[in-house]
Amino acid sequence: MGAKERIVIKLSGRVFDDDAAAELKKYARMLLEITGQVQPVVVAGGGKVARHYINIARRFGSDEASLDIMGIEVSRLNAKLLIAALGDNAYPSVPADLEHVGKAAAGSKIVVTGGLHPGQSTNATAALIAEKVKAKKFLNATDVDGIYDSDPNKNKGAKLFKEITVKKCLELLSSENSAAGAYDLMDIVALKVIERSKIPTVVIRSDPATIKNAIANQATGTRIVV
Repeated sequence: MGAKERIVIKLSGRVFDDDAAAELKKYARMLLEITGQVQPVVVAGGGKVARHYINIARRFGSDEASLDIMGIEVSRLNAKLLIAALGDNAYPSVPADLEHVGKAAAGSKIVVTGGLHPGQSTNATAALIAEKVKAKKFLNATDVDGIYDSDPNKNKGAKLFKEITVKKCLELLSSENSAAGAYDLMDIVALKVIERSKIPTVVIRSDPATIKNAIANQATGTRIVV
């Protein structure tokens, strides 16, 4: 019997915010359920706690690289929370670089990591991890239902793309009237990695049932096509 196909899941930092214990139990249960079919590699976002530390340190005059490192450290603490929720089913430590992620994924356990490099969003990190572990799919689980033509939090008439090309995503990012949320959903580095390795990518709402559906190839969110 061959190794299971790997799925990289970027989890919104919001999962680790208020009522995190209850939320993480739901996500841990979902991750255990899908391990029969795939091996999940999860990237935790920093969430509200990361923003809290970064905002205070910025007021003290910290440089941006140092602020990035602070955000990475919080995302790794979030990863440790999810590892605690998964118990023996998870790889026991949080990988600190791509090589360590690759070694961790070589086993059969669920791998959970946070950010890796300053200057790189967790979306870009997750895309690079998907490339490194030869993931079958990259699921970017966010605070909205997918990629829109404008910010759905500000524009009730925003149109959700069922499918979008990398080129169109880059246009949205570079246009002056780009959806503010688009910067959180995907960035240039993530899109370039997806493009060069042709990684099947779906942007979805961060919800255990939605993630399960996306793994089962049931239509949801926005599919990014190369």
